[in-house]
Amino acid sequence: MVENGGLRITTTLDTELQKLAERVVSKYSVINKEKYKAKNAALVAVDPKTGDVLALVGSIDYFDIENEGNFNVAIANRQPGSAFKPFAYATAFEKGYPDATILWDAKTEFNPNCPPDGNSKKDQYGLDCYNPQNYDERFRGPVNLRQSLAQSLNIPSVKTLYLAGINDTIKTARNMGITTLNEPERYGLSLVLGGAEVKLIDITSAYSVFANDGVRNLWTIISKVESADGTVLEEKKLEPKRVIDPQIARLINSILSDNTARAPVFGYSSSLYIPGYSVAAKTGTTQENRDAWVLGYSPALTVGVWSGNNKNESMTR
Repeated sequence: MVENGGLRITTTLDTELQKLAERVVSKYSVINKEKYKAKNAALVAVDPKTGDVLALVGSIDYFDIENEGNFNVAIANRQPGSAFKPFAYATAFEKGYPDATILWDAKTEFNPNCPPDGNSKKDQYGLDCYNPQNYDERFRGPVNLRQSLAQSLNIPSVKTLYLAGINDTIKTARNMGITTLNEPERYGLSLVLGGAEVKLIDITSAYSVFANDGVRNLWTIISKVESADGTVLEEKKLEPKRVIDPQIARLINSILSDNTARAPVFGYSSSLYIPGYSVAAKTGTTQENRDAWVLGYSPALTVGVWSGNNKNESMTR
């Protein structure tokens, strides 16, 4: 039927945005390859109001077989790094913790069977100790949740997940559109640092919930399918669903667009700051620098970008 039935299939793609996305991925992939040994990239853009996928680039070049370009990273499972953190913070806020809540950014051991000094690798049973570091290997002492999320501090974020609860955070992420968290028994406190794989298209769609005041619209790339004689066989129906409180969404939006709060790490004029526009943004990198992410959104558009290597080689830091 698909090959010979004369179907007319209408996608949600915006031609101009798709062309722009392809140009941007092509341009910066060359730069990232030279600077960071990142040979591939993917981009997804979603309309938060409808869930329509407006642009999708699965790799730099489908025909670049040497670098496995014929693989769609937009729907692949990759670890999200710190891009997962907002789901834990949203869950903590939902439980009543204000963004002024103070946590200690200090060397911390989270395995109770390990020495509390945070210097050990194994406990008495041979299991791994867990004493994560911040990306810059510095400790800042007391910080509030706003500063912690805006600056993407790892240690306070693990403590935030502990307060929010692993299972409840998984529930929040699932409700917002993450479809890959199917082994909850495998995830520990490292979940908040991206210890579970997600799809770029899912996490972009999930961030759209923040952009849309807590209302989720399922992502879709097909708006209508018609037969050769014009009969409508399938057509998208908008089915919005509230999945988080609007005030929680607005608080996350406030933090992720707070240029002053993130400035101690990113600076006041980083690539995340767009003069004249209020844009929320979150970055993420994974262990051994295998994945680099940025999610950005406004009420009208959510964009997710992944950079890395399809063969899973590390990038330079």
